[in-house]
Amino acid sequence: MDHNSGKSIVVGVDASPPAVAALRLAAQLARALDAPLHVVTTWSYPPFSEYSAITVWDPEEEADIVLTESVKGAFGDSPPAGLTREVLEGAPSPALIDVSASSRMLVLGNRGRGGFASLLLGSVSAACVAHAVCPVLVVHANDHLDQA
Repeated sequence: MDHNSGKSIVVGVDASPPAVAALRLAAQLARALDAPLHVVTTWSYPPFSEYSAITVWDPEEEADIVLTESVKGAFGDSPPAGLTREVLEGAPSPALIDVSASSRMLVLGNRGRGGFASLLLGSVSAACVAHAVCPVLVVHANDHLDQA
C-alpha cells in the first residue's frame, strides 16, 4: 500500500524567482507522481503595527495577490488542471511545517524576497528542511529551471 496516495505535493510561494521555479518543478513532479499539486502562501501582521496602518492594509489580501502572481509567473494563463491554492495565516516557517505533516513533499525556493541575497538558503527553507515531517525539495532558480 502506498502511504503517499492522495497526499499533495505542496509548494510554498512568495512570488520570488526561486519560488516560481519551485512551482514549475513541483508541477512536473506532481504530474510524474500522479499527485495533487497544492500551492500555499502565508500572511501575518507585523509584530508592532499601528492600528491605523492595519485598517488600510489587508495582509491576507496581499498574500492572495502574491499567490496569484506566483501561479501566473509559473504558468501564465494555463495553470495545471487540479492545482489548488491556499492562503494560510501565520509566519511562513511554522505554517509550512504544519502543512508538511499531511503532505507527500514540500517544495520551496532556496531564497525568498527578504533577507540577505548572498545566502544560499533562506531562513524559511532552512527551517523547513530541519523540521518538516515530509521530504523537502529546495529549488534554486536558474536559467535551466526557468526554461523547464
